[in-house]
Amino acid sequence: MQLIESINSVVNNFVWGLPMLILLVGTGILMTSLTKFFQVSHFKHWFSNTLGAVFTNKHVTKHTAKDDKQLSQFQSLCTALAATIGTGNIAGVAAALATGGPGSIFWMWIVAFFGMMTNYSENVLGIFYRRKNEKGEWSGGAMYYLQDGLGAKKGCKHIGKTLAVLFSLFCVLASFGIGNMSQVNSIAVNIKSAFGIPYLFTGIVLMLFAALVIVGGLKRIGSVTEKLVPFMAIAYVLGCLIIVIANAGMIVPAFAAIIKGAFGMKAVGGGIVGSGVASAVTWGMKRGVFSNEAGLGSSVMVHSTSNVKEPVMQGMWGIFEVFADTIVVCTLTALSVLCSGVMNLETGEMISSAEKTALVAESFSGTFGVFGRYFIAIAILLFAFSTVLGWSVYGTKAFEYLFGTKSTILYKVFFVAFIIVGATMNLELAWDLSDTFNGLMAIPNLIGVITLSGTVSAITKNYIDRKIKGKDIRPMYSAFETIQKEQEERIDDLDFEEKEEAI
Repeated sequence: MQLIESINSVVNNFVWGLPMLILLVGTGILMTSLTKFFQVSHFKHWFSNTLGAVFTNKHVTKHTAKDDKQLSQFQSLCTALAATIGTGNIAGVAAALATGGPGSIFWMWIVAFFGMMTNYSENVLGIFYRRKNEKGEWSGGAMYYLQDGLGAKKGCKHIGKTLAVLFSLFCVLASFGIGNMSQVNSIAVNIKSAFGIPYLFTGIVLMLFAALVIVGGLKRIGSVTEKLVPFMAIAYVLGCLIIVIANAGMIVPAFAAIIKGAFGMKAVGGGIVGSGVASAVTWGMKRGVFSNEAGLGSSVMVHSTSNVKEPVMQGMWGIFEVFADTIVVCTLTALSVLCSGVMNLETGEMISSAEKTALVAESFSGTFGVFGRYFIAIAILLFAFSTVLGWSVYGTKAFEYLFGTKSTILYKVFFVAFIIVGATMNLELAWDLSDTFNGLMAIPNLIGVITLSGTVSAITKNYIDRKIKGKDIRPMYSAFETIQKEQEERIDDLDFEEKEEAI
């Protein structure tokens, strides 16, 4: 066991070291440049076609037919947000503040800004290279654009296939860790602390609820998450806003502490905000990546199940996903802590001795009394359980790629059974291992995004020319549809006998 811990520590430090963070942010910078700062230059367009469209376009939220295995755009987003809006938005932000100081939040914003275009690019490639499985469900993700995109390049067939298999393997392993046992353990610990309910009882109840949803398949998961995610996100955001408004006089000092801490400026009182620039940068970037998962190649697997044809349309939902997760939810968590008085904004030192989720719970208790602690315990329950549902989709799609569609029921049974393990065991090593496999997913995925960056750029330009500039040109919907269309056009140029032979 000690040997495993030592090996994992070395690998984890390598995977989540500064070079990896630079690669993640660097990929976001590359895609931002190639798309000419799409997240800023076309802000009105992508926002009106995502959140704005929820209220104005019935096709965005309209459910597909009962026998249709696709998800609506809104269901795809909610299932993706179910996995990303989790304990990282509470415990992760609190850990960043406690270790990296207020300045870490600034660097979390930087990661999110460029991560929007990384997530956008993943979704564009996911839709472009997706395919339908035996059940009629869309299957897409890094494994498919590695195999069919990177693999189609000269001399890269075996490289693409190998990276696709590695990504899928890392995803399956990560789904049991960060997508299951770690989340369930957080729920069990917080429920025991707040309400005194035994771990085993919590595990059994969660396992039963998860089984009802997960074994029911993709559409049942989408149906549950589209109701659960908006409810939990709105309730949590309102709670944070009430704390911030109740301490309105601390809003300006809180933002000042964030900016000063990000660059190591001297505070008014003469101290240094946070624990230094390096710590603020490292913790801000690391927690930002863990929160929105941009670059890991995870959420693209559920975005690819959407009923859209336009790759850019689902890409824009990827931008909104990162915006909602980090810019909105994580920022409000940080402000609720900074404005509540549990941290000295002059020096960046913690006044409270609480850590992680308890730090946020203390912030809520300052405004809501004892109800604040119960509220955070319930929020963690909903956030973490929704993450379990979202990651079950990721693991299922990765398992399907490795072993075929019919084998996925075996994965689902094991995934649900491991909920009991997560609720009843000490999972410090499981947390570390899941972090490692989660990080290892990013390496093949980022290779795919970078090598196919030209494809993302071409698809984006095609969309802008058609939808924004009004040019009459052929759309780029999917690689397989494009190949099929070209074949049909070549056949149209042949005479009757040649057509018959070609068909």
